[in-house]
Amino acid sequence: MQLIEKLWNQLYDYISNVQLWINLGQGILKIFFIILISGLFIRIGKVAIKNIFLFRTKSPLNVSERRENTLSKLLENVLTYVIFFIAIIMTLETLTIEIGALLAGAGILGLAIGFGAQSLVKDIITGFFIIFEDQFSVGDYIKVGSFEGYVEEIGLRTTKIKNWTGELHILPNGSIVEVTNFSIHNSIAVVDISVAYEGNIPEIERVIRELLLELPEKYEDIVLPPELLGVQNLAASEVVLRVVCEVEPMRHVHISRMIRKEVKIRLDEHGIEIPYPRIVMFNRKEDVS
Repeated sequence: MQLIEKLWNQLYDYISNVQLWINLGQGILKIFFIILISGLFIRIGKVAIKNIFLFRTKSPLNVSERRENTLSKLLENVLTYVIFFIAIIMTLETLTIEIGALLAGAGILGLAIGFGAQSLVKDIITGFFIIFEDQFSVGDYIKVGSFEGYVEEIGLRTTKIKNWTGELHILPNGSIVEVTNFSIHNSIAVVDISVAYEGNIPEIERVIRELLLELPEKYEDIVLPPELLGVQNLAASEVVLRVVCEVEPMRHVHISRMIRKEVKIRLDEHGIEIPYPRIVMFNRKEDVS
């Protein structure tokens, strides 16, 4: 009983110590302010990064919008990681935890983990070279292996690709070996137009060329006026004419549809028919004499 009473008295003296509660309150207040200031610094840093890149777009030393989006997102991520790390260190110091010994132990542990996490190191190194060499950027339409879509985010470890049906593919950078980037150079829209054999080919070509000269004013995605190459193929029931057009990157599908629509409307206005399958039947009468 005396031992229990002694322990209770010690606990009571410890709890009733005013300085203890003052120190505890100060510690909680410090941690609260560390979290608050960290969040504030992250917000201010992200706004500053956006304003810096906004200023660069108006300067003569302008870089591509693709690269700006990539670097902006990357810098925001790095800023967040750095501030969170500093906040954790300051919080541990507030809790009177020895930081030096902790960092030394973390360094040894990190070295041990590094030998077993070679794929992670490979991902980070590959991610660095993807960004440094500008192989692709945020917003580009790329194909990596069997995955194809728009680049949503590039990190030092992973790359996120969103395809046209909405699925988001997250690929480790170390697995990216071959990349096809469709967004760097202009695309080519190719349109095949079928007309009947009975049609006047020179007249049809004249009508189509007149139309093609009008299209750049209607569609801003067209870089150069479309060109009629001529007869592409002589099929079973149709003559195929080919039109090519240089357009903005990844706009060839849209412009191809628009060219087909415009050509159909113009051919109808001039009474030029689109061919349809025909069957010629020959009835041979056998000589019975």
